[in-house]
Amino acid sequence: MIVIRRACESDVEAISEMFQIAYGDDYFYPQYYDIQSLKRMILSDDTLFLVAEESDTGAVLGTASVLLEVGAHADLLAEFGRLVVHPQGRGQGIGGKLMKARVEFVQDRLHVGIVENRSAHEFSQRISHQHGFHPVGLLPNKFQLGDRESAALYVCHFGHALELRRNHPHLIPEIYPLAKLALENCQLNCDAIIEAEPRAYPHVKQFQIQEMESELYPVLLRFERGRIKHREIFGRMRLHYGLFQLRVSQGQYLLAYRDGVMVGAIGFMIDEHERTGKIFELVSLDDSPIYYLVSELVRRCREEYGIDYLEVDVSAFSTQMQQTLLENGFLPAAYIPAMVFHDVERLDIVRMVCLLTTWNGDALQVFEPGKPIADLVDQSLRLRTALPKLIQAVKTAPLFAGLSEEQQQYVAASAELETLPEGRVLFRPEDPADKIRVIISGEIEIQNCHAKTVGSIGPDESLGDLASVSEPSHRVLAYVKSPGQAMLFSRDALLQLVHTRPDIGMILFRNHACELADKLQRMNVHALFKQE
Repeated sequence: MIVIRRACESDVEAISEMFQIAYGDDYFYPQYYDIQSLKRMILSDDTLFLVAEESDTGAVLGTASVLLEVGAHADLLAEFGRLVVHPQGRGQGIGGKLMKARVEFVQDRLHVGIVENRSAHEFSQRISHQHGFHPVGLLPNKFQLGDRESAALYVCHFGHALELRRNHPHLIPEIYPLAKLALENCQLNCDAIIEAEPRAYPHVKQFQIQEMESELYPVLLRFERGRIKHREIFGRMRLHYGLFQLRVSQGQYLLAYRDGVMVGAIGFMIDEHERTGKIFELVSLDDSPIYYLVSELVRRCREEYGIDYLEVDVSAFSTQMQQTLLENGFLPAAYIPAMVFHDVERLDIVRMVCLLTTWNGDALQVFEPGKPIADLVDQSLRLRTALPKLIQAVKTAPLFAGLSEEQQQYVAASAELETLPEGRVLFRPEDPADKIRVIISGEIEIQNCHAKTVGSIGPDESLGDLASVSEPSHRVLAYVKSPGQAMLFSRDALLQLVHTRPDIGMILFRNHACELADKLQRMNVHALFKQE
């Protein structure tokens, strides 16, 4: 008979052995191998440790735990994880019994429980779903298990959590599809408001950056914005928890100075073993240093810290911060309703991820209820891998001449990378003029309504033109003469781009006028020689 009970000190060697058997030397939390670390966790009030014992033999055949302080103080947020079953105990329902017992032990102490399930198999995802947890995200390449492995994020709400949830979050368009799926999975109506023209924080570079030293702590503690007022970033660590807690948790800050005066700071934690990082706080005097602090941290994670995965939990009511993160390479990976407690309400949180390593979602094993969300995140990541090529196209195409580096990144993030196979017809006369392409490679031939060639479009030239904004349909035929790739804008994306950023729109229209004049001249010359 299998008995579920709380772990005690005498169980630590059996627990360590189970993790060793299950993961070899590759488990991403090495403290589960260490006897002394396991003892501290078992005796801690912040961790619930359970074991599954065979009553006849006394053998420990499974273990699971709940980390009760993964959020900030008073968030009432816990992580259900670290469930392992010994090979001799498999097939007896031990995993389900451990999960059920964990819920019963802690449900009166929590508002929100989360599980980061492995995606190499469906076992833990299935158990989570069977016990009331719902899929809300996919954390790409978060775990280091030999190769990097993704986590399927599940959530369960307890007590009055959803009654305290603030309604009508404000989201940028890129987050809305994920939020809709997550809210519906949690049996909530999607009440999100989409911000039609989101703006990021100002792109200002006149700052000096340094790492925080202990004597600077009192100065930083006086900042209210981002810490007491107007919080947009949430994490388990806070500046006012004290220097000791920051050091124990490996928390650190990058400080921004302007003219010798401290104007902002970004707090983050780095796990060198896992090669992961997490932003937990961003404070500032005003808007000006926010964009630069985020971009500088991303740069250091990529070039100096050797990080593969960087995540941040951002308020679902802060579209300016959401857009800032998006423009710095972060993508929405999870949407957790009512995750954090702020003032007198619980706020929805968007977990955004900056992936600094190669993404390959082919090995994902996702339980059926979580597949729509996993597919959405996977698609976003595959599109993002095209971004460097899109940025290069923006730098070389005459249509984008004169754009600043920040404007180039903004334009590239609004486009898609399209493959152009030989012989493909891109549009015919009377087809809707709803797409604009900038050719990266290959050649496009243009024919009139009499099937006569009137011109061609090559690398760095645009096809469909900005006239697509006003023209309802095409008047010519375009087909791929030589295969290649193109930068693709939908009409809606382009309209949003020029409305949101009129500074960019002015440059695009000016460049388009020059390019159009050149094309018309070439077509006239072509027609003249044809007649002769």
